[in-house]
Amino acid sequence: MSHIGTPPCDKGVVLSDALAKPCAAASRRWTLLAAVLGSSLAFMDGTVVNVTLPAIQHQFNASVSDVQWIMEAYTLVLAALLLVGGALGDHYGRRRLFVIGIALFATASIGCAMSSSALQLIATRAIQGIGAAMLIPGSLALVSSAYPLAERGAAIGTWSAFSGITTAVGPVAGGFLVEHYSWKWAFLLNLPISILLLLICLTKVPESFDKKDRDSVDLLGALLVTLALAGIVFSLIDSQNEGVSTVVLIAGVGGVIAFILFFWMEMHKKNPMLPLGLFRERNFAGANLLTFLLYAAMGGSLFFLPLNLIQVQGYGATAAGAAFMPLVVIMFALSRWAGRLVDLFGSKLPLIVGPLVASVGFGMFAWPSINSDYWSTFFPAICVMGLGMSVTVAPLTTTVMNAVDTDRAGTASGVNNAVSRVAGLLAIAVFGIVLTRQFDSALHSELVRLQVSPATLSSILAQRQKLAGIVVPVDVPHADALALRHAIGMSFVSGFRWVMAISSACALLAAISACFFIDGKGAAAITKQR
Repeated sequence: MSHIGTPPCDKGVVLSDALAKPCAAASRRWTLLAAVLGSSLAFMDGTVVNVTLPAIQHQFNASVSDVQWIMEAYTLVLAALLLVGGALGDHYGRRRLFVIGIALFATASIGCAMSSSALQLIATRAIQGIGAAMLIPGSLALVSSAYPLAERGAAIGTWSAFSGITTAVGPVAGGFLVEHYSWKWAFLLNLPISILLLLICLTKVPESFDKKDRDSVDLLGALLVTLALAGIVFSLIDSQNEGVSTVVLIAGVGGVIAFILFFWMEMHKKNPMLPLGLFRERNFAGANLLTFLLYAAMGGSLFFLPLNLIQVQGYGATAAGAAFMPLVVIMFALSRWAGRLVDLFGSKLPLIVGPLVASVGFGMFAWPSINSDYWSTFFPAICVMGLGMSVTVAPLTTTVMNAVDTDRAGTASGVNNAVSRVAGLLAIAVFGIVLTRQFDSALHSELVRLQVSPATLSSILAQRQKLAGIVVPVDVPHADALALRHAIGMSFVSGFRWVMAISSACALLAAISACFFIDGKGAAAITKQR
């Protein structure tokens, strides 16, 4: 999924000592507003779409692999182009690329709303991802260029606060639109924001360039990493339906080869999008390993939570969106407190404790069955996971920023941000395989136990790729239909528990990685050492 709560290092780039060209105070305020609205478009879109997936699946009669691609297409393109998006802005003009990103995102949003099939929606979601890859680094670059270093802290605080608010509002707004109107309005919601944003950018926001980065646009690297991720993710998702077919093997091998070529090219390129030399720093390498493991757990597991809440537990879309609110509120409320943990305890301790607490939270999600009370099951799990993530994110960002020299802070933060998104991208595909296999096994056992008629059995098995979205035939007697719905729900819960157990294990491994790779120095000690 797209992240619930902002990913690590989203704020990092504006902390770097970039070539700022401070503008007038009024222009700064407009620039900050544009940055807030632009990043909000990208952040809110991910959380809004998450709760629309069951409705989209039902309308298009789509399989879960189709639903995965609706989310993966956006995340894949965003993750692959995130690093090059900022460099393009430096090269061609930050405002210019930001405006192009807005226009592309808005146009793609219209395309999403007008889609008449899952394939069309997947394609327009990919175009949205291109626009988001311009918006996210572009919003931060605009702030960085407009504010002098001494004033960026306040700008960061404002940007972060409003990003947290829009992230919290997103699932509830999306759920309300789905429940009372249509899932299409979740995409059309982007249009008024985009129009207002375009007007502000074209009339109030000054243009800026960074001439020293004219040769840093690594378009070939972006193409290779896109092909690599697309090939690997396609092979993982398609194997859920077709098994290890020739197409799956070709896509997977092609993705691996593209990754090898990408890393080889990055090692030899003068200005690579992914400077591999950064990983020689132990703290930086350790922080990114921790990021990958923890955000794989978060992104992969929480993708399936709305499906559980809506299709199995019977929540409305609005209630399912509101179920995520405690996570966002906890992370937002504790962000300032968590930011001081590195100064007080060093980076090692919070980066061990945070993932350990999150691991417990993920494990708690495996407890609920069908018709479980939210306040005694999902709510405690979300709160514990939120506490663990809160303890982790700010120290993780600080560790990444402190691991490199100031002039490379923007690059380092971009790499870590991309790692978190790639982790969720791959985890959704891998966890989908686990859930599908367990669902099929459990469903087969349940259908044998119920001794359903051959016609009903054939109808149910023909839809098994929908998982909990299976529709029971209308001619089945009411009592038998209830039993079948219960069997389908329990089969999904069985697979969901495996997903959450793996997520818990990934978070535990993240804590273990901090033990071995992260040192215990605080920010003050690192600064003194330099």
